[in-house]
Amino acid sequence: MSHTQYNNGKQAVSLPNPEVVAKAARRHFTAEYKRRILQEAHACTRPGEVGALLRREGLYSSHLTTWRAQFERGALQGLTPLKRGRKADPQAAEIARLQRENERLTAQLERAELIIDVQKKVSRLLGLPPTESAEAK
Repeated sequence: MSHTQYNNGKQAVSLPNPEVVAKAARRHFTAEYKRRILQEAHACTRPGEVGALLRREGLYSSHLTTWRAQFERGALQGLTPLKRGRKADPQAAEIARLQRENERLTAQLERAELIIDVQKKVSRLLGLPPTESAEAK
């Protein structure tokens, strides 16, 4: 949209509107919505009913084609959208879990060794005889 501005009162100059139009967001459809639309499209028997359904929902015929193919591949799984990007490596997840567990156990071992050392020093200060487990170490 533009508005008119007069140049020195003589000539009309049209200036563009500086407002920026927002970029449209990609629509995402749930599996339940896809299933409902497919059922409604399947129930259409008279000519023009499918077109009316698509206009009402703001869809394209390619949506129905794609969703039907997804449905045939595997009802519920085919209708759920696939995750984009790299697929997670199951071994990498297991390695990360084991590394976290290793760090946790290492910290726990360090705390246990510190407690044992303190107990040994306290027992020496009190003049108590060393226990069997302390002698084994």
